[in-house]
Amino acid sequence: MHYYLIVAFQAFCIYHLIKNRNDYYWIFLIIFLPIIGCLIYLITQVFNKRDANKIQESITNILVPTKRVKDLQKQLEFSDTYQNKVNLADAYFDMKDYNNAIKYYEEASKDDSQNNYFITSQLVIAYYKSENFAQSIALAKTIQLHAEFKKSKAQFTYGLALEKTGRLDEAEAQLKNIDQRYDNYEERLILAKFLLGRDKKENAIELLKDISEESKHMTKPNRQKYRATVAEVEKLLKSM
Repeated sequence: MHYYLIVAFQAFCIYHLIKNRNDYYWIFLIIFLPIIGCLIYLITQVFNKRDANKIQESITNILVPTKRVKDLQKQLEFSDTYQNKVNLADAYFDMKDYNNAIKYYEEASKDDSQNNYFITSQLVIAYYKSENFAQSIALAKTIQLHAEFKKSKAQFTYGLALEKTGRLDEAEAQLKNIDQRYDNYEERLILAKFLLGRDKKENAIELLKDISEESKHMTKPNRQKYRATVAEVEKLLKSM
């Protein structure tokens, strides 16, 4: 029984090593010093600071927002104000509970005395995430002349919603606004895929090459943050 556990332990470490492209000298340590080698690899390469931060972030995303929602619900029950509705909607939005976020954003938007640009932009995204593309588009149109709308997440989402409804020329016009150098890497990857889907291969390749080149100059935090995005960019470029 112990033998199989050790083999499984080794297999996990080697799988992790290959997947994350770590130095291959670790394989010799894992194979020839099964328990000690695996433990050293586990501590230094698996449970390193980055992964510890990811674990902490995952726990925080689950526990803290839930407590935050409960506290904000009580606060709204005690004082039914515009800001309390927005705060609760934001909390639901952060939890990706878009239906409840929509509910409280909509309630808050009934207050005509407030500047509701932020609420409307959040609703554009929330409705898109809820697959109500028509409503997402309708709301985006009401704020598209606002100064903050251009190059925003709401505008990009507007483009995605247009794509979902088959309005591809309009979608492309909106999505292209997100193409800013040294920024918006994930969105620009989506834009490149969109262009490929429209048989605009040269434009897509140019965009992917830009991202690839920019990735060489990323800060260490950004390299970690956008590691999967850059890897997908490189994979697409190699397939061209």
